[in-house]
Amino acid sequence: MEPVKVGLVGAGPWAEMAHAPMLAASPEIEFVGVWARRPEAAARLGAPVFERLEDLFDASAAICFCVPPAVQAELGVKAARAGKALLLEKPLADALDGAERLAAAVAETGVASQMLLTLRYAPQTRAFLERCAEIDPFGGHAVNVSAVLSGDHPFGTPWRLQRGALLDVGPHVIDLLDAALGRVTGVRAHGNPLGWVGLLLDHEGGAVSEVSLCMAGAGDLPPSQFAVYGRKGNAVLPGFDDDPLAVVAAEFAQTVRQGGGHPLDAAHGLRLQRIISEAEIQVTTP
Repeated sequence: MEPVKVGLVGAGPWAEMAHAPMLAASPEIEFVGVWARRPEAAARLGAPVFERLEDLFDASAAICFCVPPAVQAELGVKAARAGKALLLEKPLADALDGAERLAAAVAETGVASQMLLTLRYAPQTRAFLERCAEIDPFGGHAVNVSAVLSGDHPFGTPWRLQRGALLDVGPHVIDLLDAALGRVTGVRAHGNPLGWVGLLLDHEGGAVSEVSLCMAGAGDLPPSQFAVYGRKGNAVLPGFDDDPLAVVAAEFAQTVRQGGGHPLDAAHGLRLQRIISEAEIQVTTP
């Protein structure tokens, strides 16, 4: 079976650390090249550099995005209208209207799409979710604390510094609790996205969960925590250092070949964006 030709849009730190190596290493993918607004950064990724985005589209069957959310919302629409399958970063966009336009373009063109919600591709996470399905869950909680906003952090990029934890790690955490406890149907939020944010989530079927998010931590920080409690037991996601990106690449290649159908598609990303947008309305950013 021929590998899927995938082009990369973006050449920032995460593209260099994760996306480019993922595409280059996968036997399911032919990494055809990179386009970025900074060609000198693109040249570091070990693949041909395209001067024109349209030329990268022409050379690719699918496009992998690693750019700020607002840029993904703009260029993702162009890629979809060019008939290219999309591997999308979280969040889908920087604002709800951009997410709606991108999801609409995917739906209108019928291109395949998949979100890079990395936690969901790890075997430990999938075992955790299988356990959650067995225990008749009624509640859970999650904590994610990092130091991204503190000092000279490599991922302290402008959009993260401006919008904080809700837009950056919120999609990962909300998505996992949504999968574990049932679709999120309501959110109440308090705090400050650049400090500490607390969420109360309501889920289909009556389950509830609590979330604590912070990217302004310092010192020796504890790992993220996810726990779900049910009438037949409990489930805790163990800490792990495994890299799930090989699974991401393999599943994306399958998504492209089959023409879509991945559960973590652009429509799912839009649903997460709606929850985050509602939470952002309720909190205070200085």
